[in-house]
Amino acid sequence: MAITCIIRYEIDPYRQGDFEHYARTWGEAIPRSGADLLGYFAPHEGSLTTAYGIYTLPDLASYETYRQRLGQDPLGRRNYEFARQRQFIRSEERLFTRPVSGPHAPGALG
Repeated sequence: MAITCIIRYEIDPYRQGDFEHYARTWGEAIPRSGADLLGYFAPHEGSLTTAYGIYTLPDLASYETYRQRLGQDPLGRRNYEFARQRQFIRSEERLFTRPVSGPHAPGALG
């Protein structure tokens, strides 16, 4: 059963451009490391400090393999370092979900 990882970021609202650069970079590194990237989402209206990254993997074992690949990817390593140096991410949390409604859930009507 597929799992979806939703990363919720609290970002510095004055460094949104840095977050957008970070997100675009993951747009290349995440898929080649084995995850199906839905996308990164920056604030537009309302809260200026909440952003998201969302990707899907077949299972938690695949997540572990993906994390290893991403950590070894040169672009991924540079992106981690960029975030560390620029300090635009105040916090982040990961939530692992599974589909329970259509069209992707097992047994969904459709």
